[in-house]
Amino acid sequence: MTKRDSHSGQQLWTGRFTEATDAFVERFSASVHFDARLALQDIQGSEAHARMLAAQEVLTTDERDAILAGLAGIRQEVIEGRFPWSPQLEDVHMNIEARLTERIGEAGKKLHTGRSRNDQIATDVRLFLREAIDGISEELVRFQCGLVELAEREADTIMPGFTHLQVAQPVTFGHHMLAWYEMLERDRDRLADCRRRLNQCPLGAAALAGTSFPIDREATARELGFDGPTRNSLDSVSDRDFAIEFCASASLLLVHLSRMAEELVLWTSPHFGFVELPDRFCTGSSIMPQKKNPDVAELVRGKAARAQGDLVQLLTLMKGQPLAYNRDNQEDKEPLFDAVDTARDALTAFADMVPAMAVNREHCRAAARAGFATATDLADYLVRQGVAFRDAHEVVGRAVRYAQEAERDLPELTVEELQQFSSAIGEDVYAVLTLEGSVAARSHIGGTAPAQVRCQAQAARERLA
Repeated sequence: MTKRDSHSGQQLWTGRFTEATDAFVERFSASVHFDARLALQDIQGSEAHARMLAAQEVLTTDERDAILAGLAGIRQEVIEGRFPWSPQLEDVHMNIEARLTERIGEAGKKLHTGRSRNDQIATDVRLFLREAIDGISEELVRFQCGLVELAEREADTIMPGFTHLQVAQPVTFGHHMLAWYEMLERDRDRLADCRRRLNQCPLGAAALAGTSFPIDREATARELGFDGPTRNSLDSVSDRDFAIEFCASASLLLVHLSRMAEELVLWTSPHFGFVELPDRFCTGSSIMPQKKNPDVAELVRGKAARAQGDLVQLLTLMKGQPLAYNRDNQEDKEPLFDAVDTARDALTAFADMVPAMAVNREHCRAAARAGFATATDLADYLVRQGVAFRDAHEVVGRAVRYAQEAERDLPELTVEELQQFSSAIGEDVYAVLTLEGSVAARSHIGGTAPAQVRCQAQAARERLA
């Protein structure tokens, strides 16, 4: 079947052709099954274009009003799910244009004056992505606010800090939550930067060279909320940097969420027992009744792979394309849509789940005690007593080995036992060997001391306000 205007019987674009498009090619090249998602953005761009054409006297006032009324009716059909999508009309643009012509007659055919589907789709995708970034950023802030609240609530909760997944030094749970916050803050900055760069309007670039009609690109850019029009028509219709940049930002955001998910999976296991997730975010086993599986965290960890795949797909799509627009670019939307959905849904899941988890403070503290977490504090103590750091390191290593063999923690050793390894050790050593003393001693910007956690949490609140 050829692509025809089902109301006039005239083909929409096939005047140049002498034979019908192959049915398979029609189906293969159609994009309406996914780009229908851009319908509202397409209508928004068309309304701005119609107003501009009327202001430039390319359309009459009556034609403009008929077009705007027709588009308003189509918008309502889309919102209510009543729009009659046709795969034979290929894409979202042709479907809306044909429907407009059906509703208002010949005036509908004039809407496309001075533009092309090339600049039209470039505008639609930017409008869509700008809105998507705003929505994702709102979820980011909601998650960050939850982390700040959790950090304040657990500012005094001591847990082990790890390197190489081995107990390294004691930290506070609140400090760990603020580390997650900082990762997300960089993601938020990246998305804001991406939004700033994409906020240029391609409408008016037409197919690739601009148009001979007296259009006002500044006017359409203003009406659509862009910072201004794009500067080069060739680049305007072929650029997909903004989509790639978003997918890169989304991919890194999902990497951060995946790292958090990995820690949650570990922390909820009986071997750690640091936290318990709400039942509504977990599932059970079909044969093991005791199981409570952290499925949401595991799925977020898995969905990071999707976001990375979306990025690679777009990079590969664009790497060999000459200027200007090529049909390859039809394939940009599905990975972009997937990246948007994946990022938003993962954030929503974590913003709901993480702040609601219960922290087992006793298990966290016991784990910090189990790994000689204050060994570095003993080394620092010796340095303050005048012992060279490398010598202090050796002393503490021997003391840890002794404590390990005795199945005791360093604070449980007597001062006489500790003095076997260095005469510089005095009764005051226990002030630094306790977990509380260790974290309290790190009271500087970025440190894990409870006072610093509360200070940084307040600063975070102010940034998010």
